[in-house]
Amino acid sequence: MNDFDSRAVSSIDDASPDDVDRTDPPGLNLARVAEWFDRAGPGLAAGPLRATLIAGGRSNLTYALTDGMKRWVLRRPPLGHVLATAHDMGREYRVITALADSAVPVPVTYGLCEDAGVIGAPFYVMDHVDGVAYRRADELDALGADRTCAIALRMIDTLIVLHEVDPAAVGLTGFGHPEGFLARQVRRWGQQLDASRSREVPGIDELRAALAVDPPDHGYASIVHGDFRLDNLLFDRDDQVAAVLDWEMATIADPLTDVALFVVYQRLADLADSTVITDVGHAAGYPSGATLLTHYERGSGRDLDDMDFHIGLACFKLAVILEGIHYRFVHGQTVGPGFSEIGQAVPPLVAEGLAALKKR
Repeated sequence: MNDFDSRAVSSIDDASPDDVDRTDPPGLNLARVAEWFDRAGPGLAAGPLRATLIAGGRSNLTYALTDGMKRWVLRRPPLGHVLATAHDMGREYRVITALADSAVPVPVTYGLCEDAGVIGAPFYVMDHVDGVAYRRADELDALGADRTCAIALRMIDTLIVLHEVDPAAVGLTGFGHPEGFLARQVRRWGQQLDASRSREVPGIDELRAALAVDPPDHGYASIVHGDFRLDNLLFDRDDQVAAVLDWEMATIADPLTDVALFVVYQRLADLADSTVITDVGHAAGYPSGATLLTHYERGSGRDLDDMDFHIGLACFKLAVILEGIHYRFVHGQTVGPGFSEIGQAVPPLVAEGLAALKKR
């Protein structure tokens, strides 16, 4: 599933070469990575590799990698409990590589290692991209209302551009199966829920059952990101989108799933009374959910009148994702700070999903 590695690529800027850890951080064997990297990109690294685990990750692990001169980013699945199909490094690597020559800004990729024997899990390496990811309202408030509004609208413009990419034109034929996608999503996230149960969550099985009844079919099929939100984008100094990150759930499917998810993320701070994930919607100048939806509808030409199912599904998906992270937290399998509040967001997400489906 998703992940919360939202500030990953930008955060490497916070560490100078002298600050980067010379020992192996959790989940990484630098000697083996260096051997693989030398084969994948001969001559890319001019010296011994050093790495540090970048703070902010809640699922996949993201590392700043450097030889003291150049910088890269390495991504691998989390330690311990991993949901089936939820941390697919190959999928993420393939879509980023395919979009390299499109209008969607993505990092340059250098190689995918599918041999779990190297560090214990598949991983890939991509370029470091200069930019800032905005997760919190106070970060946007420092920019002022006008810049905040422009940044939010550019987020939507980027999503529109992504949804206009022809999958076949970038080599992604067969990357996904849009027919019956929504019904499969309900089953998939239900299976993920079953694999992550550590407590009773009121209403979550009711939401799962309600979503299985008559999923809509709009006939839309686009490349979808799968976890589209503001802090999965990096912005440059001119407030332009420098890169879109965290593609592990990308596929070819109904683009309205992306639209619904960014709406739910915007509501999350109010629903969960927590800023542990994001509260950007509270920033001065940040457009309302209705304004962002209208901007997408006008730019894409798609009808958004029937969004209630998609909102319900987005709530269920995010609830299951967070429950998976909560599972790893209670079983001592997380790396880094900020996990103790994650589970608190699950019940209000379930309630919001049930409320959305009652409007259908």
